[in-house]
Amino acid sequence: MPVRLRLQRFGKTHRPFYRMVAADSRAPRDGKFLEIVGTYNPIATKDGIKEIRLKNDRLKYWLSCGAQPSDRVAWILGKFGILPPPPPRISLLKMIPKNERKES
Repeated sequence: MPVRLRLQRFGKTHRPFYRMVAADSRAPRDGKFLEIVGTYNPIATKDGIKEIRLKNDRLKYWLSCGAQPSDRVAWILGKFGILPPPPPRISLLKMIPKNERKES
């Protein structure tokens, strides 16, 4: 059974709240899951803090079992040092106008 670490969306319209779950990759996004391993609230508080709670021991367990994180979960885990940070997706060549680019 392929396991993914991904976000399940909860909350109201325009007020998202996410649970980070270990789930079968064939299950729907908000469907059946194996275990809740954290929460993520992307709406900043008045202090400008976005709340993220992680169960580090369970995350490390699922990663050791071969669970694959989704792109956003991998980014969050990279910020907290659980996984190496993903490489940036910025192409420096696109920042230079086409007529000034050198052919390589």
